Amino acid sequence: MTEYRERLLPPLTVFLATALLIPATLLVFLPINEVVGVVAAIVFYVAAVLALVLTSPVLTIDAEGFAAGRARLYPHEIGEAVAFTGSAATAERGPRLDARAWTLFRGWVKPVVKVSLTDESDPAPYWLVSTRKPDEVVRGLDGIRQRTPGR
Repeated sequence: MTEYRERLLPPLTVFLATALLIPATLLVFLPINEVVGVVAAIVFYVAAVLALVLTSPVLTIDAEGFAAGRARLYPHEIGEAVAFTGSAATAERGPRLDARAWTLFRGWVKPVVKVSLTDESDPAPYWLVSTRKPDEVVRGLDGIRQRTPGR
C-alpha cells in the first residue's frame, strides 16, 4: 500500500518551451522536403516530451520505506525529516548543503525535505529531496518511523 506518491514533472512552461523544437526542426528540414520536415518536427517534439515525462523521478513512501528516483531508504534507516520552503529551501540547496549529502533536485520544484539517516556507516549524512508537498512527505516519513520496531 502506497502512502504517498509524487512524480516531479516539469511545469507546463517547460513543455511549451520545448515546443520551440518544432520551428527549429522545420527550419532545418523544410528546404529538403516539406513532408519530412513536418514529420521530423512532430517526432522530435513528441520525443522531447516523452523524455521529460519518463525521466522525471518519482517519490514514494510505502511500507518498504522511502524511494526517491532509483534510491531507497528502508524504514530503519530513516531519521528525522524536516520540510523547507522559500528562502530556507534555497539555503538548504545552496550555502547550507553538505557536499556529502545525497540529493535529488529539480529546478522547477523549490521546496525540499531533509531526511537524516540513522545508518552510521552511510557516507551521506542526509538526503535532500525536492517535493511539491513537503509537509505530506514529512508526515509520511514520520508515520513510517513510528511503525518501525525498535524505535
